[in-house]
Amino acid sequence: MATTITWPGSSSFFPGDTPFGLYDADTAFQADADNLAKWCAYRLGYPTVDIELNDIQFYACFEEATSEYSSQVNRSNIKDNLLSVQGVSTASNLTHRNVHSSGLNSMIELAKDYGSEAGSGGNITWYTGSLQLTSSTQVYDLTDSSSVSFESGTPGTTSIELKRVFYQADPAINRYFDPYLAGLDAFGWQNYSTGVNYLMMPIYDDLLRIQEIEFNDTVRKSAYSFEISNNRLRIFPTAQTGSLYFQYIKTDDRKDQTIGTQHVTSDFSNINYAFMDYCAINSPGRQWIRKYTLALAKELLGEIRSKYGSIPSPSGEVTLDGDTLRSEASAEKDNLISQLRDDLDGASKRNMFERQKEISEFQQETLNRVPLPLYIG
Repeated sequence: MATTITWPGSSSFFPGDTPFGLYDADTAFQADADNLAKWCAYRLGYPTVDIELNDIQFYACFEEATSEYSSQVNRSNIKDNLLSVQGVSTASNLTHRNVHSSGLNSMIELAKDYGSEAGSGGNITWYTGSLQLTSSTQVYDLTDSSSVSFESGTPGTTSIELKRVFYQADPAINRYFDPYLAGLDAFGWQNYSTGVNYLMMPIYDDLLRIQEIEFNDTVRKSAYSFEISNNRLRIFPTAQTGSLYFQYIKTDDRKDQTIGTQHVTSDFSNINYAFMDYCAINSPGRQWIRKYTLALAKELLGEIRSKYGSIPSPSGEVTLDGDTLRSEASAEKDNLISQLRDDLDGASKRNMFERQKEISEFQQETLNRVPLPLYIG
């Protein structure tokens, strides 16, 4: 049987003794490494029994436990803050930083996409185009460059999407007849609501006249409308000569918007939370790390002892407890992870807001029991 290396009773940590070196330069980690190795060895039975582990194995467990704690806390922070930091540069390290954003930036960016479609803002430009109307022609081809012009792009080459067609009857106010006024067109006021009616007639009289004009257009005339099918625009009723204007977007502009921006936070995978600085972890966190380090060391010792099963001795074979150690270590690790996740979930933004709401309600209920003073004037 190969020579078994056992814990010598003491150790001396040097940078480079851990597998990844994530915390080797941290003076607090350096100071705790040897003490934690000794504590784990004592908890595993040293010096009453030999511990088949050496110093670098304890250091490896210490590094893994610290990384696990950092990972669990960072995962909780990511779930809390992802909505608030989407779009932020991935170069921004959020570890140990308080994220103040309410997520309004992400909601505004989302609203811009809807605004682009609704014509109320957004990131996609709406352009203006025109179509030369021909008498007695009802259907027009929007790819015909001889009769169609674009503010941006070329008809027949640039793929567009129509957003608004300006083809409707004149507003009823333009055909409003006021018997009390005459000659206002000479002053350029014929397109404005007449001001005299505000003094001589009630407002509902204006509304009834406008409604009469609109009903007359709807019932007795062909309503102004249009129909779009692929690249063809059909208008109702057939127009006379002139220009018909429309607004459109270039479909390539929408495709460019869906690609997004590079090197910014997009999802769970690239939000920049790095391993924590061990020196910045508080005492409850360090205690959790110590217990998890012990569970890892117990698991590793169980793995080693399970390989031998039993060893000879002057009084007969001694059966090792490898399987028992591994079982205990697995249960301890699960309990520690579960406890940490419960603590992190309890400290999430949602739960904190709910707790703050409950406290506020309790305070208000208490204040309601306070007798109100009587005021005598």
